[in-house]
Amino acid sequence: MSVVEIDDRGRFTIPKEIGLRGRRAVILSSGSFFVVIPLQGDPYDYAKGWLKTGKSVRDLKDLSDAAASDDAYTRANRRK
Repeated sequence: MSVVEIDDRGRFTIPKEIGLRGRRAVILSSGSFFVVIPLQGDPYDYAKGWLKTGKSVRDLKDLSDAAASDDAYTRANRRK
């Protein structure tokens, strides 16, 4: 287990002992914590085996775009 410090911009560094430098990962948010899943190769190919959905890629992209837009709007309003 490692304890990290989160800076004022919400960033932190994953300790090098964990061995994730230079790799891609999926981050799953779950309330007050998150899970980091390191990926090997293409994320889409990797996730097909365990991430099941009935939605098309287009639908998922539209959902992620809407969530990102809502998040950006919320963050912009907090700064006012």
